Amino acid sequence: MEFTHMNGQGRGKMVDVSEKKDTERYALAKGEISLSDETLDLLINKNIKKGDVLAVAQVGAIMGAKKTSEIIPMCHNIFISGVDVEFDIQKEENRIEISAHAKTVGKTGIEMEALCAVSVAALTIYDMCKSVDKSMVISNIRLCEKSGGKSGDYIRE
Repeated sequence: MEFTHMNGQGRGKMVDVSEKKDTERYALAKGEISLSDETLDLLINKNIKKGDVLAVAQVGAIMGAKKTSEIIPMCHNIFISGVDVEFDIQKEENRIEISAHAKTVGKTGIEMEALCAVSVAALTIYDMCKSVDKSMVISNIRLCEKSGGKSGDYIRE
């Protein structure tokens, strides 16, 4: 197996994608944050002192997707056609599942942008709720689907 992100000296490089064809690309990433039942109730009822947690996390996720190439060293700066983030509050499990959908038309994928969106959303929730619950756990951040590009489609089972 060849490491495409290594130069002749074994050091990191950004892969040259100039010869690749533009294709429609889509990615879905998900992750979770677990909170105490008390914290989840405060969040649901919008009683966290910093404000509407999920509204801020939504904006943070989109900003995170847009800044991915600035924080992940070998990511290309790509045109993002769209990003949408959904929150599924699972009250019985004291958990919020975060889903990020991202699209582009380009020479390289959008998976990292979707993963970054989920990560920033979870970190934003943590930041806004940490004054009442420092025991929150961010977990299970993963790529669930991708389409487009040379490697084709992927759906996590």
